[in-house]
Amino acid sequence: MTMKIGWIGCGIHATQMLLPQLVRHDVQLVGLCDIDGARLKSAGRQFGVTNLVTDVEDLLRTPGLDAIGMAVGPDQHLAFGKAALERGLPVFMEKPPSGSAAGARELLAASEKAKKPLLLGFMKRYSIGNRMAANIVRSGRFGEVMGLTGYYMTAPGYFAGNVDYTGFFLHHCVHYMDLVSFLVSPVRTISARKVEKTPGRVLFHVGFEFECGAIGNIAMGTIQSRGTPVERIELMSDHQRIEVDDVIEIKWHRNPPFKIDDLAATLKDDSDTLTWKPNFTAAANEDPKGYHSLLADVVPALAGATTPAPSIADGVIAMERLETLRRELDL
Repeated sequence: MTMKIGWIGCGIHATQMLLPQLVRHDVQLVGLCDIDGARLKSAGRQFGVTNLVTDVEDLLRTPGLDAIGMAVGPDQHLAFGKAALERGLPVFMEKPPSGSAAGARELLAASEKAKKPLLLGFMKRYSIGNRMAANIVRSGRFGEVMGLTGYYMTAPGYFAGNVDYTGFFLHHCVHYMDLVSFLVSPVRTISARKVEKTPGRVLFHVGFEFECGAIGNIAMGTIQSRGTPVERIELMSDHQRIEVDDVIEIKWHRNPPFKIDDLAATLKDDSDTLTWKPNFTAAANEDPKGYHSLLADVVPALAGATTPAPSIADGVIAMERLETLRRELDL
């Protein structure tokens, strides 16, 4: 049965990333809401929606709604998410679920009270390289994860004027507060240290100890151009290593024999390195960033099915870790 969804927030991220992937699934957008009239009208034209409102309450009163989706600010996620749940509507929202862990806990309580799911846009779990890495680990062929290393960078351009790293933490770093456990195990401890040469340009290293016994370190910061590669993850096991570059290219190193002095040397699929990256010439309809795959789990979960879609419970954990990180860094 086609799910009828009302959507809040028609900015660039929603209209270029989320909604184009959402409508590839069995859904119908029955209403759009945004406080910017021009943006709202443009989104209505783009997605063929005529029920266009500037007040969330008007959207929530739309007849026949099955669920609400939204991509707005953290404070609006909290307020609008609670309002939708109070009306018995399941919710999908972009991360972060709120500006604070306390707000995320409020949403979890509202979801439990309404007995309706609240799903989150932690799409890094679904980005193709990360998803393949997780599948390799879960296959049992990789062995026990012993270490995780990587980096996740952005540029300092949007810190003009008053320097406030809140947006960087809430919209960027929170991804990795969720992703590290998806790839390894629950986190036991978090530590961090930083260098900040000038306001707006910060680099910090985050150390993780995992419940499975693994250790990890992720470098994050605002000191790299987004025109360069800015994301990398490595998972290490006994004589094995997985490398994921910019979420789309993956290498799986195993334990190959030395070959130079072996005249019969060849490549073996059970020991030599395997690599994969998407074919962008042919795969224009695919979504390596992971929004389409994320929504493939979200849509049935909104209808009550059990899927691996990230939930508000995952959001609480990620937000609590994020606040621990900020306390460690005093940022």
